[in-house]
Order: sequence, then structure tokens, then C-alpha cells
Amino acid sequence: MDLTLEDLCRQLRLGGVYSYVQEYSPDNDDLQEFLMSALQAELDKRRMNRQMRSLRLAGFPTKKRFEDLILDDLPQDGREAIPALKELDFLKERRNIILIGNSGTGKTHMAIAVGIRACEENYRVAFRTAAGLINEMVEARNENRLSVYIKQFRKIDLLIIDELGYVTFDLTAAELLFQLLATRYETMSTIITSNLSFSDWVKVFHDRTLTAAILDRITHHALILNMNGKSFRRR
Repeated sequence: MDLTLEDLCRQLRLGGVYSYVQEYSPDNDDLQEFLMSALQAELDKRRMNRQMRSLRLAGFPTKKRFEDLILDDLPQDGREAIPALKELDFLKERRNIILIGNSGTGKTHMAIAVGIRACEENYRVAFRTAAGLINEMVEARNENRLSVYIKQFRKIDLLIIDELGYVTFDLTAAELLFQLLATRYETMSTIITSNLSFSDWVKVFHDRTLTAAILDRITHHALILNMNGKSFRRR
């Protein structure tokens, strides 16, 4: 739907401009057409700058989009989930997404593609590897700023935790991760990629009770995708 001059001025917070035009040149169609073109260009520029800033702050290791995926190479669950993931309905529903499968089947690519789409729709996104996230949290705890660190993730609409399972954690690290996930429970969405089935996550956290608690938080109302298949890298 095309925006009116009033709509554009409202979105750009230029109410004074609209009032001035209505008072002094309400019938000047050429002026209004010129202003609408200029204001639309400014609105588009601001949107682009906001998207670029969101992409930069998200911390993606590379830019991978849905258009770059070869759908026929994805496992069935991945192929079938693409249309729904593009719509980002899971963000509105505050659901999590968990991609489980062996290395090289498109888990990280899909997670980044979802994250980029979310940035383009003005959602706040953060991408971290599991090891990187834990290291940041341990550092924050050691510097007595853990509460501040965790608080910043309450403002993130979508947290992507990549490669959970490649590195094991001690009990303290696992407790820190649980604390972060608990603060986001049912209020914000998280995407996790892992090469391990849920039954093997205890090998990462080394504590069955804590592993069960983490799984309970992230799998509740989650979309779980089986991404086991042939590795792209071995073809």
C-alpha cells in the first residue's frame, strides 16, 4: 500500500512539515508529489541503514541467505521448514528452533539465513558459537558484570547459538548457559544448532540434572529439525 504524505511525515517524525503544507499549500499537487518522493527516499535510506547496523551488530561470521541454499541438498526436514522459517512466525510466537544433525548438512547456513531475514524485518539478532558465548559469560562473571551481560540478551529478539556439542563445558559453564536460557524462556526466541542428539547432550554438560533442565527450557514449544544427511563438504 502506497504511503500518503501524512503517513511519511508521521513515520519520519516530521509532523511540522505536514502541518505547514496543509496550511500554506494544501492544493499544490506538484509540491506534495515532490515532498512525497523526497520523504520516501529518506525513509528507504533510514530503513537500509537500520538493517545494515542490525546485520553488523548481530555478529554473523558470514552472510548466508535463503537464496544461497540448494534446497535439494538439504535434509527433508530442512527443505520442508524453509517456507515457514522465511515468514518468521516463530519469532512472533516466541518459539525456539533446534537443528540437530551431522556436520555439513546446512544447519549453520539455515540459522544465519533466518537471522539475516530477521534483521531485515527489524528484529534484534545476536549470533554466537556455543564456545564463544560461554567464554564471554565466564569473562563477564570474572569481571563482576554477569548480570549486565545477561540483561543485554533480554533485548535480543533472536539469539542464535551455533555448534553446541563440538566443545564440552564444565559445570560452571553449563550453569551460566542455563541462567541465560532461563531468562529468555517463553519471552524471546533462540536457535540452536548441534551435531549431537539430545540423548548425548549430557556429554557436553557432564550433569544429567542440569542437562535435563536445559533441554526442558529450549525444547518447550520448539520446532525441532532433523538435519542428518550427507555432508556438503564431502560431495
